Amino acid sequence: MEAAEKIVTTLFLVRHGETEDNVNQIMQGQTQGRLTKHGVEQARELAERMHREQIDVFFASDLQRSIDTCRIIAQPHGKTVQTTPLLRERDWGGFTGLYIPDLKDRVWPDDIETIAQMKERARQFLNLLREEYAGCHVLAVGHGIMNKAIQSVHYGKPMNEVEKMTNGEVRILIIE
Repeated sequence: MEAAEKIVTTLFLVRHGETEDNVNQIMQGQTQGRLTKHGVEQARELAERMHREQIDVFFASDLQRSIDTCRIIAQPHGKTVQTTPLLRERDWGGFTGLYIPDLKDRVWPDDIETIAQMKERARQFLNLLREEYAGCHVLAVGHGIMNKAIQSVHYGKPMNEVEKMTNGEVRILIIE
């Protein structure tokens, strides 16, 4: 008797294109954000590279910078974009909107989302894919730190061991 084949889900995990706040070193957190011209171009280049890939469903964080990136990538596939708060960037609480270099020696406010909370959202997203999209090819546009949390949970390693993603980068995760 042959062993049952595992049903896997292929996740194309993408970081949104460059934003104005990325350029200006502003802690965006869960603000909407706006893509720069370069960020739009990054999304278009990714759309061109991915247009022949089988992608069954497109997900984006419910923040505008991810939605805009995902819509550009989904357009050649003629697909709509589903949004989810599970993919949102880390909530930086009182640090949101501040100039990142000024935060170096500051005491962190109590309202910053914890790593454990982000990893729980990552687990929920990966479980959603396992339960509702088994066997599918999914493209999900998220954010730098949240994407690290997803990879941390997926690979079972600390977040500081996951390499930072650049804007417009895609990584492939095979989810069993």
